[in-house]
Amino acid sequence: MNNRNILITGGAGFIGSHVVRRFVYNYPNDNIINGDALTYAGNLENLRDIDGAPNYFFERLDITNSEAVRVIFKKYKVSDVIHLAAESHVDRSIEGPMEFVMSNVVGTVNLLNAAKEFWTAGEHVFHHVSTDEVYGSLGDEGLFTEQTSYDPRSPYSASKASSDHFVRAYFHTYGLPIKISNCSNNYGSHHFPEKLIPLMIHNILNNKPLPIYGKGDNIRDWLWVEDHASAIDTIFTKGRLGEAYNVGGLNEWTNIELVRFLCRLMDEKLGRQVGESEKLITYVKDRAGHDKRYAIDASKLENEMGWKPSITFEEGLSKTVDWYLDNSEWVNQVTSGSYKEYYKKMYGNRT
Repeated sequence: MNNRNILITGGAGFIGSHVVRRFVYNYPNDNIINGDALTYAGNLENLRDIDGAPNYFFERLDITNSEAVRVIFKKYKVSDVIHLAAESHVDRSIEGPMEFVMSNVVGTVNLLNAAKEFWTAGEHVFHHVSTDEVYGSLGDEGLFTEQTSYDPRSPYSASKASSDHFVRAYFHTYGLPIKISNCSNNYGSHHFPEKLIPLMIHNILNNKPLPIYGKGDNIRDWLWVEDHASAIDTIFTKGRLGEAYNVGGLNEWTNIELVRFLCRLMDEKLGRQVGESEKLITYVKDRAGHDKRYAIDASKLENEMGWKPSITFEEGLSKTVDWYLDNSEWVNQVTSGSYKEYYKKMYGNRT
């Protein structure tokens, strides 16, 4: 289907920038509208390479403002939505839950209401991008499937679970054409350095302590962001309306195993003695409600649409490190000012 006007919310953020770039390049007959509030994690530098694309439009958009959302829908005759805008850092949600309620819950409902109002005829898709954290914490065995009951443990995951429920409710109550995807932890280029992998890369590069929560035995499944963008594209274009799809990297790592591997990789790329960076590992007080293990079963997506990760975690992590080493100016820009204050607040008193 051509000549769509696709609104991608949060398109200047980490995952969003990869999705926007993919859709601008892959669908030249569609207009791609990037709506982003440009909070601390949104950075238009992420999209400098597509600034001049004839099918790309940027709008500074606060989705918590319902009238601002309506204006964008009306201005661009929005035909489809890929909803990525969200407050996403668990630690920040513990410090300030209301920001997460406003952005993740109220913002999502504002978008749903606009779609319900303006989509009176034709084919449309409202693709809501969510997280595996809505499922809660796994034990040593098992995987999250699309049938796993929700059991959020943090203000962040509770806000995302609520938004998922609203999206489903609008499908069942109003017939809104929705799709949902729940993904595992993403990693890759252009990632704001508050999350584990970019934080560790930044600190190793600058010989700073590597703060590891608790014993470092929490387990996560890691998904390369380019593979996630590919999965979103696949679900958006081929997925069934009203359905949810899990997206995972099909690999699990404990935090401490990941950081040690990253240390060895960085030592090799920086020409350091093997083991030098591991000396920077520092164990800090665990965060409240820290889920033990996440692991995704993405077989539904593979069986229905043939999607699966394109590279191994080791390959993806090597590509990620190379990008950060080659783009130190980008890192320096986003780690200035308020981020430094936040970093000190979150980790300075945990050692």
